[in-house]
Amino acid sequence: MNTKVVVFGLSTEGYDLACKIALNNGDVQIIDESTPSAITIKPDIAKMYPNVQALKDDEPLLSMTPINLAISKAQIVFFAPRIRKTTQDIKTELNSKFKHAITDIKKGCNVVYCLGTGFGGNSENISLLEHVTGYKPGKTVSYFYYPLTKQDSKSIIGSYDRKTDERLVSLLSLAKNTKFVAISTAEHLHAINILKRFSEITCVLEVCKFTKDKATKDELNSNELNEIYLDNMIDNLFDLRSLGSSFEGAGSLTYMINGSLKGVDGYIKKLIDEIRLVLKRNELKASRTKVLLLWSLDTYEMKGEKYEKLAELETKLKDYIGDVESIQSPSDIFHNDKTVIVVACSQLDYNSISKNNANDEFIIIKANPLCEVNTQK
Repeated sequence: MNTKVVVFGLSTEGYDLACKIALNNGDVQIIDESTPSAITIKPDIAKMYPNVQALKDDEPLLSMTPINLAISKAQIVFFAPRIRKTTQDIKTELNSKFKHAITDIKKGCNVVYCLGTGFGGNSENISLLEHVTGYKPGKTVSYFYYPLTKQDSKSIIGSYDRKTDERLVSLLSLAKNTKFVAISTAEHLHAINILKRFSEITCVLEVCKFTKDKATKDELNSNELNEIYLDNMIDNLFDLRSLGSSFEGAGSLTYMINGSLKGVDGYIKKLIDEIRLVLKRNELKASRTKVLLLWSLDTYEMKGEKYEKLAELETKLKDYIGDVESIQSPSDIFHNDKTVIVVACSQLDYNSISKNNANDEFIIIKANPLCEVNTQK
């Protein structure tokens, strides 16, 4: 009999999990929080629709089950919701969604938490799990920590009792020698991965602030720095903030986290300054200039960090240039009598506008560490 699985959250990451599980013979349903039903994901659906958007666009006839019924029958529940709140509201939203995901679980269920937490974050989840269900983690139910990121790295799986779960290994196509470690160990390993990533990016951003002359910029570009865009810089900002808010003190770790957060904020400021410099060099009036922030964001991404930073960038730019707009695709560009500056926020966006708008006249700024400027004619 196939393992019954529920993925809570119709997020990109959640859907990827559901498709993988369906193709590995799991009986899987995914919960779209905006509807009262759980959607059954069969292998043919997983093969036909590569992402949530494709599934939504085609609107195929899908088997539906009431949410509480689906969860009550599940042997494994993955928690992978879409989070869009910011700052202090995040914790309230997470707790509310987690309660919704676990209220109807049955005895013997495995709960897998897929969002990155800081130190001790899973202890709070485990306490909430016990309080809401009355089940004892490690005895009547199991709890696992499986933080999902876009970066290719060895899977981290924290297990409440350190026991390996062969069903998870099989359903997730994990390596046979995948280690299941203590929850606290998994939190520390994830923290190391997140800090290593942001430390590297922060180093690049801070050094590039001192790059002024064209010759140096050109040579640095050949050193793969031009492949880092705002889109990459922000990945896992949610996890970094979760880590930073999970302990108190003014030690080296705090400085590292705050330095990385300031590095991202500092880059937003640098990008705005570079846009203002473009106006100055080209003798453009702010009133006669339109800035388009081209960022093809994934609507269904689990974490809302990129939407938050896009809104922040747009708001701050409007302090200097009144006509600022965010767009998802070059096809959203409508021409008028103003000079158009397009800020490409990812490599994909830059490639897209360079290919599809080669004959249009506007200025392109790459949102990479060096803020390269191309005048397209």
